[in-house]
Amino acid sequence: MRKLVKTRELSVGMHIVLELPWHRHPFLKSAFVISSKKDVFRLLKAGIEEVAVEGLLPRDVPPEEVVPHLPEQPEEISSPPSAWKPEQLMYPELQEVLHDSALSPSERAGVVKKSSLLLMERLLESPTVENIHAAKKGIYDVVDLILSEREMVQHLLEIISHDYYTYTHCVNVGILSVSLAKALFGRSDRHNMHELGVAFFLHDLGKVRIDSNFINKSSKLSEEEMQEVKHHPEYGYNILDEAQELTEECKLVVLEHHERDDGSGYPSGLPGDEIHLYARICSIADVYDALTSQRSYKQPLTPFEALKLMKEEMLGHFQPELFEKFVMLFT
Repeated sequence: MRKLVKTRELSVGMHIVLELPWHRHPFLKSAFVISSKKDVFRLLKAGIEEVAVEGLLPRDVPPEEVVPHLPEQPEEISSPPSAWKPEQLMYPELQEVLHDSALSPSERAGVVKKSSLLLMERLLESPTVENIHAAKKGIYDVVDLILSEREMVQHLLEIISHDYYTYTHCVNVGILSVSLAKALFGRSDRHNMHELGVAFFLHDLGKVRIDSNFINKSSKLSEEEMQEVKHHPEYGYNILDEAQELTEECKLVVLEHHERDDGSGYPSGLPGDEIHLYARICSIADVYDALTSQRSYKQPLTPFEALKLMKEEMLGHFQPELFEKFVMLFT
């Protein structure tokens, strides 16, 4: 028996059915079991006020107590959930939808963005060797779209999320970096854009080994906490090295994306001519997204404000020619 239930009255364990096209809601499948309050938060954030529930409501849970006070933003998961299957990383119908002529380029961009967010969120929840390997295929599909469709970059730039979680940041930086690499290299055979795209999307993978209290802290980090956070490039490099994924030069994206041309970066304080070109691409996108993202302790800058600040106050951090190419993405 199927019954309509208000979203705020849902409880963990309920089997719901979303009577919407799958690419118009924020979940992998249209029918699934509510596993946490986070699922309810996502439904509400998507503007879904009621859903169909299979079976009867649990009699031992009063509806008004199911989700009494939803936080403005759910906390990031600090420990991995049970393992998920690789095929759950991306929507099964993704390829069909992406090549559906009935969808506009902007709608396809929305599918790419949503799929990427789900992919990265699940990968960061459970960054096993198997899941890293499975994630590569999903990222390859995203890179293919960015490379093959002329308008895709602009549509993706228009819908970049400004809510800051590690997984949204990874997706934003991945999209921005692949877009900049495309502007620089085109489809040159000298650069493996698929492998490079994986490196861009996984640039902050090492944060899974950092205390989540540091990552989610709403106030300024102490010196000791900051020193620990600064180890995440090395942690990420080691994870990929242990997984035997990516070429050495692509792994350097993860290791060196916080290095700066003037030698003020970390973990090694490398000068610009010793920082790999791929990492220099990623560093520009990384800083831009940090400046334009909403954080509990700061308001986001507009794209214009962020680019202006980067040009006037941080230009010594980046290779000028790369920064100019990056600015051109927004014109």
